[in-house]
Amino acid sequence: MANIISIGTAVPDFCHQQTDILQFMQNMYGLDDAQKRILSFLYRQSGIRQRYSVLNDFSEKHAYLHQLFAAQSVNPPISKRMDVYQLMAPVLAFKAIHNCLNGVAEPHQITHLITVSCTGMSAPGIDLQLAEMLNLPDTVFRTSVNFMGCYAAIHALKMANYICKSEPDAVVVIVAVELCTLHFQPEFTEDNAASSLLFADGAAAVLVSTQQVKTTPKPIIALESFYSKIERKGKNDMAWMIGNHGFEMTLSGFIPSIIEADIEDLVYAALKNSGYTLQAIQHWCLHPGGRKIIDVIEKKLGLTREKTISSRFILENFGNMSSPTILFVLKEMMQHKPLQPEPVFGIAFGPGLTMETFTAQLI
Repeated sequence: MANIISIGTAVPDFCHQQTDILQFMQNMYGLDDAQKRILSFLYRQSGIRQRYSVLNDFSEKHAYLHQLFAAQSVNPPISKRMDVYQLMAPVLAFKAIHNCLNGVAEPHQITHLITVSCTGMSAPGIDLQLAEMLNLPDTVFRTSVNFMGCYAAIHALKMANYICKSEPDAVVVIVAVELCTLHFQPEFTEDNAASSLLFADGAAAVLVSTQQVKTTPKPIIALESFYSKIERKGKNDMAWMIGNHGFEMTLSGFIPSIIEADIEDLVYAALKNSGYTLQAIQHWCLHPGGRKIIDVIEKKLGLTREKTISSRFILENFGNMSSPTILFVLKEMMQHKPLQPEPVFGIAFGPGLTMETFTAQLI
């Protein structure tokens, strides 16, 4: 059985209040009074209090994006945005790994490195950059999960689980890093407004191994099963494409409705696959893709607010960071070691529309 031994997280230096981001967006989009009121209402309903970014633009004028957009009237090309990603993403990912390994393991013990990102890419990529920064052996196993969106960390956990089952001595580190705010688009559209309302930057690293549970004094997550489904009727409602001026998001307002219609069948199928009942699950690790998504899952499954408190806490304080977000929620659940194993159900959504789930035990 593969276990999550430790999770480390990291966020950029710039913390922006949602009210400050709202004012920035209203000005950058050049909205009239009626449009400003509508956007203000949406921001108040977002369930987000603050978010982090590698950019200071959202609280201060005349910063990186502001200079390019306003002062020069230029929408930064993809190359400019990737320059920032190449500079900032490895540092943030390294910090998350350091926080994950601290007091638990040393970098030289890592046998496998899985990097996850959908907000930047290059070759040589962040996997090689981190291998050098961590001074890993040249023989370290590396692989990358690219462009899979918010559910990608669950996919990486599935890969780590396979690796640990086939190689009992494996010590796998997964690191998910996203700089979503680099891809702000200045044109006022429904998709752009939704993206700029929700997304933020962050990184999370996970240490996975077959370490014996009894020798671990701190809480761990014992991975058990995985289940995924593609809801094809939603394939046009959530998409992430590379454009000339950054990565462009399609984020339909129908996504909560699609999830609401299908969530029961998905969850019950995943539970049947795992052998658990709905009532047996004590921890619901929901990807906080937005307040409405948490609300509809809570309603359709008959969950109490207490069951979704970790997801709501992460949404409020960090926003939607895409792939690292579900790991932030999982880390929040690992704050206290239970007296006996407690079942965990995790779920995240992404382009496709893809729904990825896992079951585990908090031990």
